[in-house]
Order: sequence, then structure tokens, then C-alpha cells
Amino acid sequence: MKIGFIGGGRLAFALANGFISAGLAKPDEITASVHPADVASAEAFKSLGATAIFENKSVVERSEVVIVSVKPDVVGPALREIKDLQASKNKLFISVAMGVSITSIEKVLPPEARVIRVMPNTPALVTQGAAAFSRGSRATAEDAKVTTELFKAVGTCDEVPEYQMDAVTALSGSGPAYVYMLIESLADGGVRCGLPRDLALRLATQTTLGSASMLKNGGHPAAMKDNVTSPGGSTAEGTYHLEQNGFRSAVIGAVMAASNRCKVVNETLNK
Repeated sequence: MKIGFIGGGRLAFALANGFISAGLAKPDEITASVHPADVASAEAFKSLGATAIFENKSVVERSEVVIVSVKPDVVGPALREIKDLQASKNKLFISVAMGVSITSIEKVLPPEARVIRVMPNTPALVTQGAAAFSRGSRATAEDAKVTTELFKAVGTCDEVPEYQMDAVTALSGSGPAYVYMLIESLADGGVRCGLPRDLALRLATQTTLGSASMLKNGGHPAAMKDNVTSPGGSTAEGTYHLEQNGFRSAVIGAVMAASNRCKVVNETLNK
């Protein structure tokens, strides 16, 4: 599969590396456009055996699937550069730009182009990403299959209706930041109780990773929490303190606040 990236930042590199590792594309089948001043990104793609170039038109002409991976405010100008290309017709465009609606992208591209919008997250950099996607009006079942296959190479991938993309962004897109804050807080608690900083952070990180791995293997978080909580024990005391201080409501509120912010950003970008 010949894959092109309009924009060659860290996420694009992570995706390209995942696609190659999964055997979905050969290195010489991947092309990325990078800013002429962004030498580091160009070298990163070249280290994979992929091609880095300086113009978007050549990316489209060389590719079967085009991944739009520029910043949201650059999506419009980038797509207007290639909208009149014959090569842009009958091609699958996958946008990973936060907040840019499918309708906005379809308006710029030729009528024959198919569009899928994906919201990945940064753990894709270590092939542990969580992505969700929505189909555009002209995207086919085969396009959805291709998208799923590509993004499963760097984590998980689920299909949702586009109206749920703000919630996806607020949960899995922003979620790593909340998890990092939790890990940092656990480590701070360990330090306050007398542990060395490096040990506290190592324990907090591994505890989070192990807990997530157990949950991924099946089960409900409430049941798993109960399995750790002995009557009158230290965990029961700790969870009571969290409940007293609104731990769960704070996390729920963070996701809701992020989702509401997405709506504001979306309205601004899609005017």
C-alpha cells in the first residue's frame, strides 16, 4: 500500500513506523511532506527508508492513501494546494487533525475523494495508541477496513459516528495527560511517605501499566478495585479519602470540560 503523509511530525513518523513494522507498507512506499526547515523530521523519515519531500502535490501523486497530519489550522491551506490535482480524485484521505470536521475537508477536496476522520493519541508513538474514526459521506466499507488495519498497527481502533468524536478527543485524546497527572500524584504520595523519587515514580508507572494490562485482559474496574480492597485495610482508607475529595467526579468533569472545549474549537475551525 502506497501511503503519503501531508505533514511529517512525530505522529506521522510513529504511524509510518508502525505501518512498516506491521508489513502494511514497504519503506519505499511511504512519502511524507515536511517543511524545508524541519530537518529533523526529514531525517527521521529517511531513517525508515521512506521518502521526505517538500511539497504536498508530490505526496498525493505518489500515494494511494493520503494521511493529513498537519496542525488543524493548516488543513485548509494544505488541501487547497492539492484540490485541483487529477491525483486527488478517487483517493482515500485520512485526517488525523483534531477538530476539523469531515464536511470541512470534503468541501475542499474533489467530489470523488473519500474522507475518513481519525482521532489517535500520543501512545501511538509506542504502538499502544487508542484511535477512533468516522466515515465521510463517500467513504466505503473497504475504506473503513483499510483505516482499521492501519491504526491497529499502532494500537486499537474503533468506528464511531462523527458526533461522538469530541467525546473521543476528550477521553482518549486528552486522557494521557490525566494519566500522567495520576502517575505523578502517586509518585508524590510515595515521596511524602518517605520513598526516594526515582523508586516512587518507577513503582507508580509500573502499577499503572500493570493495572491497565489486567483490565485489558477482561473484567470490570469496580470488581478489580474490590479485589484489592480488604475490609478495614489501607486501600479502603485510601479510596475513602479519594471519594471524600471528589476524585471520580473530578475526572468525569475533566472529560466533560475537554469535550466542551472541543466543541468551541470545532466551531471556530469549521466556520
